[in-house]
Amino acid sequence: MRESASKPVIVRTYAPTRRVVVVVAVTLLAAFALYVIYELGRYDAGYDRLAVAQQRAELQAAIEHLKQDNHELNLRIAEIDTQRIGWAREQAEVSRTIGDLQAQVARQSQDLAFYRGVGAQPAAAALGVSIQRLRIGATGEPAHFRVHLTLVRSVRADDIVNGSAVLQVEGEAQGREESLGLVALTAGAQRELPYSFRYYQNLDQEITLPPGLRPERLSIEVRSSRKGIAPLSQTFMWNVDAS
Repeated sequence: MRESASKPVIVRTYAPTRRVVVVVAVTLLAAFALYVIYELGRYDAGYDRLAVAQQRAELQAAIEHLKQDNHELNLRIAEIDTQRIGWAREQAEVSRTIGDLQAQVARQSQDLAFYRGVGAQPAAAALGVSIQRLRIGATGEPAHFRVHLTLVRSVRADDIVNGSAVLQVEGEAQGREESLGLVALTAGAQRELPYSFRYYQNLDQEITLPPGLRPERLSIEVRSSRKGIAPLSQTFMWNVDAS
């Protein structure tokens, strides 16, 4: 007991909280010093914080303005698309109207062709068909021609007429009279031109004249498919339409 009482007692004091506070304070001071050095470096390099902030605000305002312009342009594009759709519909309606008018004109042309055929020769009245137009056209090839024939009704068009038309070229070859039908003029490809119509019909046929033939007339005979009806015969002078 006496030995224990005679030994000195040592008391050590620890202050961990103070150490932590010191470390944190030093760290903050170092960070602040680094930030100050960073700002000083930027200032020395010509960086103006206020100018940058002002420029950023101006850019932000410009962005907002561009967004507004973009929105207005999108609205304008939508309006133009709507107008374009409306124009397309109007164009389609106009096209349909033009088609109806063209069909009406075609019907009126048929009626006109019918009335023009009224009062034709007696044979045409019996046949019910008359020759309204004949045109001989050049094709650019020697001795090669295109015959255009238009047949119309000479009586009221109550039904469809059927029959055929026969062409015959008359002329002179080597001092003799020659008469050639479609068989000779088409190298055997065509014997007659069939027709079937209510109001009128155009018949086109290409023919080739043999060498040495000088054509003078073109005779046409229009026949009916019904028996007992006399054909219509008509002769035209050979006149080539250069156009």
